[in-house]
Amino acid sequence: MHNSQMTTELLPNDLPAEMLQPTVDALGRPLRDLRISLLDQCNFRCPYCMPEAEFHSEYEFLKRQQRLTYDEIIRVAAAAIDLGVSKIRLTGGEPLLDKNIGSLIERIAALPGVQDLALTTNGMLLAGAAEKLAHAGLHRVTVSLDSLDKDVFRSMSGGRGDLDKVLSGIKAAESAGLGPIKINVVVQKGVNDHTLLDLLEYFRGSGNIVRLIEFMDVGNCNGWRMNQVVPSRDLLEKIGQRWPLRPVGKNYAGEVARRYEYVDGAGEIGFISSVTEPFCGDCSRARLSADGMLYTCLFANQGTDLREPLRNGADDDELRDILSSIWLQRADRYSELRTPELAEHHVLKKVEMYRIGG
Repeated sequence: MHNSQMTTELLPNDLPAEMLQPTVDALGRPLRDLRISLLDQCNFRCPYCMPEAEFHSEYEFLKRQQRLTYDEIIRVAAAAIDLGVSKIRLTGGEPLLDKNIGSLIERIAALPGVQDLALTTNGMLLAGAAEKLAHAGLHRVTVSLDSLDKDVFRSMSGGRGDLDKVLSGIKAAESAGLGPIKINVVVQKGVNDHTLLDLLEYFRGSGNIVRLIEFMDVGNCNGWRMNQVVPSRDLLEKIGQRWPLRPVGKNYAGEVARRYEYVDGAGEIGFISSVTEPFCGDCSRARLSADGMLYTCLFANQGTDLREPLRNGADDDELRDILSSIWLQRADRYSELRTPELAEHHVLKKVEMYRIGG
């Protein structure tokens, strides 16, 4: 089906004609993806995201009344779909800490126009939830897993991760039909880069897709330095010496990972290279934080408050207008403009990753 025909059919008939066209930002990028952070809490304390020193037992996370309700999330999601969104991802913090997440998934899956509904998790609670998530209408799961070395994994999870539980969660997700599962690996020089080949070997032939992510300067609390980044091109060369690889085309416009497949047919891997090979030009993502702030860039230093208009009586047309205005003015391209000075010294105070789900 032609895209314009599909878009028209997915939108309500009473929308104005201009709404039938994709909403594009100041750089011509369409709004296609919405990432929804359900809560700012997590059961890990990964040093690059929520270091224990800052997020200790006395740290005050958002209270329930500060977080968007399911009704409010659905209203934002529906408005975003009207503007062209077809892919929705639920994130956190750790989204599976929300014990009622299945009912939200059911409601999002029922929205006309949702073509891809996914969830990102650290996997610790996945084994007991996978079947229910699939039954509720979830399509796919992405699991963050930085190493299969138990000591390295435990260290990178802030001493809270149980590798066996995560691997059991992945198997449960496979059995529930939530694959192919993407395994996201944040690569840090001198921390876990020496364990990558073992991780790749474990998942080769499984049908699941490992994605190697350059350590990024998201937020301000992770002590990021450029010398901690392992460039994707170096990883590609190292992996290719063990298992020959060949490039594969994109699955869809705006895909962030550069895809490669093993020449021997054992599956594919991806490289997400925001630091050394920025992909701002294709970015089609908006991010909704748990407290209702809408961000138009992973590296944003400010967002737009949607909770206030939601709770002050804004109707669906007004909400759609707010979202449209935000996206039409969007000109973010932080990764393309990044310099060592900007990144390493945090000239801009950026929103923390645990608030917008990476």
